[in-house]
Amino acid sequence: MSPKQPVIQDRLNQAQILLGISDRIAALESLDEILETLVSITSTQVGAERSTIFLNDDRSNELYSRVAQGNVTRRIRMMNDVGIAGHVFQSGESVIIDDAYADERFNRAIDTQTGFTTKSVLCVPIRTVRDQAIGVIQVLNKYSGGFTERDMRLVEAMTRQAAVALQGAQTIERMRESRAQEKKFVDIVADITSDIDLGSLLQKVMTECTRLLDADRSTLFMNDAKSNELWSSVGQGLDAFEIRFPNHLGIAGSVFTSGASVNIPYAYADLRFNPSFDKQTGYFTRSILCTPVVNKHGKVIGVTQVLNKSGGPFTAEDESRLKAFTAQIAIALENAALFADIQNMKNYSESMLQSMASGVVTLDEEGRIATCNEAGQSILEVRLDAIVGVAAADFFTDENEWLARSIARVEESGESAVLMDTEIEVGEEVKSANVTILPLVSTEQEKLGTLLMIEDISTEKRMKSTMSRYMDPALVDQLLAGGEDFLGGRSMEATILFSDVRGFSLISEALGPQGLVALLNEYFTLMVEHLNREGGMLDKFIGDAIMAGFGVLVPHDDDEDRAVRCAIEMIRELRVWNASRIESGAMPVEIGIGINTDQVVSGNIGSPKQMDYTIMGDGVNLASRLEGLCKEYSSRILIAQNTVNGLRGTYRIRDVDDVIVKGKTEPARVFEVLDYHSDETFPNLMDVVGHFEEGRQSYRAGAWKRAAQSFETCLSLHAGDDLSRTYLDRIAQLEANPPKQWDGVWRMKTK
Repeated sequence: MSPKQPVIQDRLNQAQILLGISDRIAALESLDEILETLVSITSTQVGAERSTIFLNDDRSNELYSRVAQGNVTRRIRMMNDVGIAGHVFQSGESVIIDDAYADERFNRAIDTQTGFTTKSVLCVPIRTVRDQAIGVIQVLNKYSGGFTERDMRLVEAMTRQAAVALQGAQTIERMRESRAQEKKFVDIVADITSDIDLGSLLQKVMTECTRLLDADRSTLFMNDAKSNELWSSVGQGLDAFEIRFPNHLGIAGSVFTSGASVNIPYAYADLRFNPSFDKQTGYFTRSILCTPVVNKHGKVIGVTQVLNKSGGPFTAEDESRLKAFTAQIAIALENAALFADIQNMKNYSESMLQSMASGVVTLDEEGRIATCNEAGQSILEVRLDAIVGVAAADFFTDENEWLARSIARVEESGESAVLMDTEIEVGEEVKSANVTILPLVSTEQEKLGTLLMIEDISTEKRMKSTMSRYMDPALVDQLLAGGEDFLGGRSMEATILFSDVRGFSLISEALGPQGLVALLNEYFTLMVEHLNREGGMLDKFIGDAIMAGFGVLVPHDDDEDRAVRCAIEMIRELRVWNASRIESGAMPVEIGIGINTDQVVSGNIGSPKQMDYTIMGDGVNLASRLEGLCKEYSSRILIAQNTVNGLRGTYRIRDVDDVIVKGKTEPARVFEVLDYHSDETFPNLMDVVGHFEEGRQSYRAGAWKRAAQSFETCLSLHAGDDLSRTYLDRIAQLEANPPKQWDGVWRMKTK
């Protein structure tokens, strides 16, 4: 036999193998079938225990296997520069490894995942005719001896023969996946856009964004144009709550104001990321994709923020998909928001009419009574079915005919009429009433009908009208409803607010009596407006101080939030007022506010000739003490632990101190509310709060040097943080005169 004959025979065998591969693969359609056939042929021809093909996913730079021989089929993914497979893919060179575990490139994690033991490895790159690497094939554990150069050349030829089919099948599969995603995308958008309930719509959008991008969680923030805040509803049912923050803060605020998407692969490496939320919740944010939600007019109406992409950072494709998704649902969001506004207005109008003490009767264009609220039915002593649909001229007859004539005059002239302290005959009773008649017209000035408002001012209503000039209207309601029992006193949980003007003596000396009275009247008017807006009760003015209670007369589930919101708005209002005072050359006014929640007693206190309805108790005293501590801690708003525990909203708060106030024996935890600050008045606020909390922890533990470093960091971030400077002064005193026993509590020697 000629020496060349074995070589020729070997080449013929190889050609037959390659031809067989081409024939078998040509008959296959799916990528899975091609992969399974190729690894089966390879293992058989080389005489190996197992083969695995890893294809490259150029979207994520990962190698993934779809088919592996053996008892179990698994899907494995790894970065395309990891392990032996990654080395061969990156270098483009085949390798033979006789002892896998002795090779430092070998990735043992794959064996751990599959339960297989790798001994020897033949790894070959899969290249197209254009020499483009699209993956690698690994042949494992040859049955007889080790892998040879002949084995390597054979596998290289086989993979090159199959590369075109693999690449084509991979492309077709991606197209099918893309079409399937597009169809699902269309179905999702159709389902979402059919929902007009804003709360439900937000939840659907967040759920689908999370699923669409294979992420951990997502949040859709809508812009509230009235308050310039981004808000989102989190959770459903009784557990639902709302997140709100200024629409220029954080990554979401940056995206909203700029209109440009942000893709952050490593959140903690980005200076814009605020880790405080992670610290509060224990959640760890890795990657962030945030895109604006833009309406058809090109206006940004919100942002979508998606966190922690599974398997790595978000890709450009993820960003494109999220933009397309938000573009499709933007119209639905606007419609749902508009529907919610209209529904709220409708509910508000209906609730307002039903809750009004005055009777409201509306007439249609033909003069027939269309509606009558509960108060109107009570005043006129008539059932709804006995008045609706009746002509006004037929209902208001005999002694009340004057009312029908007045309605006719308003309908004819189109001008309103106000009739004060008139008399309406109801059965055998004559009721005193203030009557207002108004024409109803559309925005196009088309006549819609007439509105009749009847205010019953007889007996206790007349007394209430008089008393309300001197007392809080809510208190008058309680007095009339509760009588002697109410006046005798009650115990309840309430939130007490104290505010006091700083440097009042200097102001009074500078202004004189008349100027001082004018200033206080203007100041109290501004402050009480915010108090009334949040449903608080003004207890009394004590010189320049204000004492108020939330939940005293009418309890609410969120009285703590109402008090805190009131305090924030008082400081903001004061800042605006001071700007105008300084501009006119007047002295600015500064205040401190203390808030505490506790059990208090309310009642009418005084002598038979002079009574004062007020609130009393230790909770009131602590609120007053907290207001006084504002000077000590260079703060504007200080609140107690009980108030913090009852808050439902999210606020920027820092733990200030554990302090025993004058006249007390137990320490109180004191917190500072910082939401009235802007970036200009308190730069790097959340970073300062984070370092300050670290300093407080070290301070309480007696690690004063470490605490001092944290407070110095606070000052480097915001030089005007006088509270950090106060702690540095304290630490200097403590280090100079160390206490025998340190419990982290500060004891005040003055009020």
